[in-house]
Amino acid sequence: MSTSSRIAVDAMGGDEGLAVMLAGVARARRRFEGMKFILVGDEERIRAGLQNHPKLTAHSEIVHAPDMIGSSERPSQAIRRAKTTSMGIAIDMVKQGRAGAAVSSGNTGALMAMAKLSLRTMPGIDRPALAALLPTLGDNDVVVLDLGANTECDARNLVQFAVMGAAYARTAMDLARPRTALLNIGTEDQKGTDTIRDAAAVLRDAHHLPLDFTGFIEGDRLSRGEVDVIVCDGFSGNIALKTAEGTARFVADLLRRAFRSSTRSKIGFLISKPATDLLRNRLDPNNHNGAVFLGLNGLVVKSHGGATELGVATAIGAAAKMVRDDLTRRIIDDLGNVRAEAA
Repeated sequence: MSTSSRIAVDAMGGDEGLAVMLAGVARARRRFEGMKFILVGDEERIRAGLQNHPKLTAHSEIVHAPDMIGSSERPSQAIRRAKTTSMGIAIDMVKQGRAGAAVSSGNTGALMAMAKLSLRTMPGIDRPALAALLPTLGDNDVVVLDLGANTECDARNLVQFAVMGAAYARTAMDLARPRTALLNIGTEDQKGTDTIRDAAAVLRDAHHLPLDFTGFIEGDRLSRGEVDVIVCDGFSGNIALKTAEGTARFVADLLRRAFRSSTRSKIGFLISKPATDLLRNRLDPNNHNGAVFLGLNGLVVKSHGGATELGVATAIGAAAKMVRDDLTRRIIDDLGNVRAEAA
């Protein structure tokens, strides 16, 4: 069994519990042929849970972890227990080379802290960034980073995020020079903080970078498909992500209420059901689940804490694709090219 085909799964992480995590892994096994799994957590409970997924057993190895990280646990506390927790051991599987990537639905701050301490950042990267693909009206999704790993960033961090985000877009969407923009409160050059304007100045002049910098983009254009990569600090990015997810649920709930309001509306719903199903699937966060910490010497994917079985499977599939496309190596190569051009 090659390590590149193995995904280490923190089976104890997430709001929905072990049953949903195992169901998601089983679904991923059916969707993506050749995948193998290292299931990390309470061995007795995992074995009992696998009785509901007998075909998954032959594709899985169980690694016992006597402890788990709580959803409200501070990163500083979690780090001290990394060697005994399902999250910490799953990350260590990547460090040891036993797995190509680790996937967890657990505490984001703890996952970030453990991954950074265990795997370390790549040469030339000061801080890792949490990146995800979000749906757009265009032909491709959009890479958005940082989504919460770094609440405060300087201009150097934002430039590094742009390089990493572009490498991710090249891998995920097969783009030669991803269109890259900085999230801002306006598109004019004088808008925004000094940090954002300084980062923009660097990106405008860095013609050697493997991306096309398009300037600033406002929050209402996130899903228009006008750019391929959107860069921001983690504070702004997390708010933008949660706002987008909340808006999607709001629209879905409005449609549901409208179609139930009268007999005529119910008839209209039956006629328009194919279109509403397409809309629901497009807006469902579980179909776009799986954010990756870019900038580490190894792949760690964060699944949404409240992800369903589908969401867990989607995150695992995203991790498998990054391993297959050797995303870490691509980012290292891009950073090396940037340093060489700048020298």
